[in-house]
Amino acid sequence: MKLLSPQQIHEWDAYTIEHEPIASIDLMERAAKQCTGFILDQQSVRNGIKIFCGKGNNGGDGLAIARQLIDAGMQPSVYILEFGAKGTDDFQTNLARLHSLTTDIYFLQSPEFFPAIGESDVIIDALYGSGLNRPLKDLSVQLVEHINRSHATVFAIDVPSGMFIDKSSKGYAVIKAAHTLTFQSLKLCFIVAENAEFFGEVHVLDIGLLPEFLNTVNCNELVTLRRIKSIYKKRNVFSHKGNFGHALIIAGNKGKMGAAIMAAKACLRSGAGLTTLNTPEIFLQTIHSAIPEAMCLLREAENDYSKFTSLGIGPGIGTDESSAEMVLQAFEKFSRPMVIDADALNIISQHKDWLNKIPKGSIITPHLKEFERLFGKTNNDFEKISCALEMSKKYSFIIVLKGHYSLIASNEEAYFNSTGNAGLAKGGSGDVLTGMLTALLSQYDPLQATLLGVYLHGLAADITSQTFAVESMIADDIVDHISDAFLELQ
Repeated sequence: MKLLSPQQIHEWDAYTIEHEPIASIDLMERAAKQCTGFILDQQSVRNGIKIFCGKGNNGGDGLAIARQLIDAGMQPSVYILEFGAKGTDDFQTNLARLHSLTTDIYFLQSPEFFPAIGESDVIIDALYGSGLNRPLKDLSVQLVEHINRSHATVFAIDVPSGMFIDKSSKGYAVIKAAHTLTFQSLKLCFIVAENAEFFGEVHVLDIGLLPEFLNTVNCNELVTLRRIKSIYKKRNVFSHKGNFGHALIIAGNKGKMGAAIMAAKACLRSGAGLTTLNTPEIFLQTIHSAIPEAMCLLREAENDYSKFTSLGIGPGIGTDESSAEMVLQAFEKFSRPMVIDADALNIISQHKDWLNKIPKGSIITPHLKEFERLFGKTNNDFEKISCALEMSKKYSFIIVLKGHYSLIASNEEAYFNSTGNAGLAKGGSGDVLTGMLTALLSQYDPLQATLLGVYLHGLAADITSQTFAVESMIADDIVDHISDAFLELQ
């Protein structure tokens, strides 16, 4: 699913108007009907409906919704922000239509005209839509604050008023919605954590925009099952273990061997033909007992990494001097793309010049704090996305910034994962991801391996949540459901 910019959203409307063809006022009517249908389906919505409109096309949507609610037997009150300027053509057309049905229309020129709003009221926010390009000010801010203070149930049309589509709204006045009814596709503003308190539940409504337009644009992407199925390669019945690579996992140390075991198990479950775990000799028997399918390399020995097709390093290795030397040796001995996580990232953050030593095409998987240690603090989520894209291009590696809707930054392309849940907010989940990515890096190119691995990791968690509460899920549960995630692709 493509995450369009405001300009691209406008162009998609225009493309549909030209090629369907359909008049813009009729497209607005179609969009309003989808909103009205959703609102009427909510059991809590009866009367006490107040619709707040600007004079742009988002306000036109609000006027059309008001008329349709009246046709359905409701009695909404309509409040229009009045700045003296004429509305858009479609706004004016819908205003004339509404005047023929009701006189319950009010123009807000100052705060003393604001209506009283009770907690039991239903608010429809049609003040400002996806085309907003500057922060709200003056009367608009006062109205947004008045609505937010009411704690009424708010339905935002397309986007909560005051929220930008593709840049930060942090610190600005934004409507707090319980539901956001957005048109045709998800927007970038709905997948960043800093906006979560404002958009509530997001519902994507199909308003019939022509899908052919999407073939003409390049933009950020939400990774969905359809994209993953196009990457996944079904195995040939005559294949053998040599076809699927030999993965090396460098993980674990005193007190943290669980990280090594989880990473190796996940690697095995994700299809690597062979999996070898680099481990201190003292834990050799433990590893053979826990995961007999894995081979071992002794950490104390001088090892040759050339026979391996992929390498994952970091989970539980510690950050002391000997661990740092091991990370540096991996960079020097292994020239292919590798997966770098956890303690390996923390070591690199203490030796920033080592970023240039990471093999091109590698995958690094920081959580937010690890990302900050590597690349510095940012002021908001949108700056963080820009920083990840910039660093990915600068160092020619892929960055997986872990979180809800994990960001995959590859050169100048941003992908956001659509699977996963709060059950992954548990120690060990990242170790599982490292193992999965290391296995897939033996079988796919780096970007394909990353998209597939992050998606399957989240999907395994989603499948797990069908039988385990997210509070109770542990990393081993995710490993146990990797197979089920693969079956979803087949």
